Amino acid sequence: MQRKAYVSGVAALLAALLAGCTGGSGDGGTTDDSNPGDAGTATAAAQPGKYDSLPEPCGAISHGTLDSLLPGIKQMTDQDQRDKAYAGEATLTYDTDRKVGCRWKVDSTDATDHLLVDLERVVSYDNAVSDDTQAKELFAAKEVAADLPEPASSSSADDGESGSEGGSASADPSSSASGSPSPSSSTSTSASASSSSSASPSSSTTPADLQPRALSDLGDEAFLDDVLSGSGSTTEQRTVTVVFRTSNVIVTIQYEEQPATVGVVPDSKEMQDRARKLAAQLADVLAG
Repeated sequence: MQRKAYVSGVAALLAALLAGCTGGSGDGGTTDDSNPGDAGTATAAAQPGKYDSLPEPCGAISHGTLDSLLPGIKQMTDQDQRDKAYAGEATLTYDTDRKVGCRWKVDSTDATDHLLVDLERVVSYDNAVSDDTQAKELFAAKEVAADLPEPASSSSADDGESGSEGGSASADPSSSASGSPSPSSSTSTSASASSSSSASPSSSTTPADLQPRALSDLGDEAFLDDVLSGSGSTTEQRTVTVVFRTSNVIVTIQYEEQPATVGVVPDSKEMQDRARKLAAQLADVLAG
């Protein structure tokens, strides 16, 4: 009985001491080992991105879409060869949760078409920087590297400067599509036209709505680039690139076409429409 009374007394004393320790915080006091900054640091930790995995790109594109982008597939008579063309080829990757891609190359009677689809899931290793913020920075770097031209204004001078292919900052004054040319420039232009009558309008002046530009109707942010390379005695290859970001995933589509005939220029609007349609479909796949 005496031992039980002693134990009960010790328990009561401990309870009183504990009550005193916890009660000390009620009057505004703090304990010696408290760290007021700990709670603030914990709540400031950046949130992870929306996506923690990536879709398999080679199987994410329908056969109908590939038929449009790669016309040579429908010209194949061998079924095994056609199936292989539809399947594409996965790009090399060491972590399919972080980066995946697929490429296709198909020849047709008119041209050779290349298609590359790349998806990257961005992860920040800095607790103070969110995955989305890290992805925004990476997307911004890609946009700067694309060197998009300034949006064309309504002035005639700007209209003339916006006519260069692929977003190049330089422009040949003699090829300006606006303003009234001087007599000397008219003469030189006429001479040039007579010596290159096979040139396509697409190889000189690109309409403003087909210029490389930011896109407002795709993902969280997006841009399109359009570059035409080669001229004269060589075939001209057009490369249309669409890049968009959805949360912490960045998708890049690179679509190239090289005609089989010298002097034929791949159609800019047609290629841009196809690439943008594919981008919209991949955005839907990501949205689930």
